[in-house]
Amino acid sequence: MSTNQQKTSDKQIISDRISAFNHSEFARLLGMQITTAYDGYARVIMESDGKKNPNNVAHGGAIFALADQAFGIAANCTGVNRVAVSIHIQYITPATGSLVAIAHRVADNGTYSTFRVLVYQEERIIAEFDGVALQMTSPSH
Repeated sequence: MSTNQQKTSDKQIISDRISAFNHSEFARLLGMQITTAYDGYARVIMESDGKKNPNNVAHGGAIFALADQAFGIAANCTGVNRVAVSIHIQYITPATGSLVAIAHRVADNGTYSTFRVLVYQEERIIAEFDGVALQMTSPSH
């Protein structure tokens, strides 16, 4: 396979994974949308309307789900299957309105990958999420 064919194949794999994540039942239920994703990075958006707790701020479970969606696609968008083995979230401040989760891979030893996800409301950090993923299969390409 030529370099150009490999790049086209990689783009198709990423596009297919983004579509699968965006169209999953849970993502549709919460209105999450992946705006950008590539190996080790993702940006996912979600409105907090309809996902608020009795204090009229975004429910912690909704914030967690948004961060987890960003973690999941950043870890799995290239055809490598990874599963979460450890996750920690720290809620920093209440949120309303539009939320954005940005995931970055910060370490990878070939078996385990560590990701940091920051959840924002505008420029304000709402939550910090750290996740470790275990690689289940070898790359498919």
